[in-house]
Amino acid sequence: MSESALESNLQYYLRQINEVSLLTAEQEKELGWRIINDNDNAARDHMVNANLRLVVAISKNYVNRGLSLSDLIEEGNIGLIRAVEGFDPAQGARFSTYASWWIKQSIKRTLINAVQPIHIPAYMVELIARWKETTRRLEEEQGRQPTLQDLAEAMGVPMKKLHIIRRAVKAFQAPQQAPVDENGHSVDIADLFEDFRSDQPDETISQSEEFQTIMKLLDAISEREARVLKLRYGLEGKEPLTLKQIGQEVGLTRERVRQIEVQALQKLQAQLLDDRPSRFFEDRAGDPDAPGPRTSGRNVSKAPKPGPKTGRSKRSTRRRNEDGGCDARAKAG
Repeated sequence: MSESALESNLQYYLRQINEVSLLTAEQEKELGWRIINDNDNAARDHMVNANLRLVVAISKNYVNRGLSLSDLIEEGNIGLIRAVEGFDPAQGARFSTYASWWIKQSIKRTLINAVQPIHIPAYMVELIARWKETTRRLEEEQGRQPTLQDLAEAMGVPMKKLHIIRRAVKAFQAPQQAPVDENGHSVDIADLFEDFRSDQPDETISQSEEFQTIMKLLDAISEREARVLKLRYGLEGKEPLTLKQIGQEVGLTRERVRQIEVQALQKLQAQLLDDRPSRFFEDRAGDPDAPGPRTSGRNVSKAPKPGPKTGRSKRSTRRRNEDGGCDARAKAG
């Protein structure tokens, strides 16, 4: 939200609360008794709305301490609501006197939690303020830095408690140690340390798409190359195998398996680096006549084609062979 928009919202809020008139002492008592005896929500709302200007007046004293005026007003309103719940008209005090303490406590507690890395109790903030005020006054009067004994006597507190206040002053004045971003806002530890055990969502999606592309490209190469890569890298949900184990699986030597792996990886890399890798498996899927993957790495000898017919029967061929054999025996005799 821009500063102009924030300013306009704050001005609109101030105009609204100014429309509610302040309460007299008698009206405060009447509303207070109605809240205690009848649990009257209307009286409770009237008491709160009539004292919202008190919250604004007190909140202005705490600006430039780490929170904006609108945030201070919101926290002060919480203290005002608590004051309305605990107000007792029988005590004889005005409500503004009683509510001021609750409003200040709520604002101070919020400032401590929002600005200081070390949380200090709200009552200690009051003692720290007295420490600073007494220190400045004694320096002006004595012309030197007051000792702890001087501070204890001037504040009316024992030395043991003064040492506690002194440690609280050091913690209160310590520089901000909590990490902040470039805008000055506190940063959570989860935003500072990256979890390297899990991938980023975009990396997971990218890896999933690349894996699907690789599996489709494996279907487009020879079956032996695809099987070697699947066994080597565990692409079928099994543990990756060594070159020796793959050789025993497919019946090849370790060196031959390594050569097939290198050739297959080079082929896949060239296809992945292509402008459109999908064209390699799309062309095969769209062409029903494309040759499929080889079923074996060994060369399969083709059956000889039948020769032209000579017109002679098998019986005549056999008779001719027998006649030739008889002639050969006769000559030998």
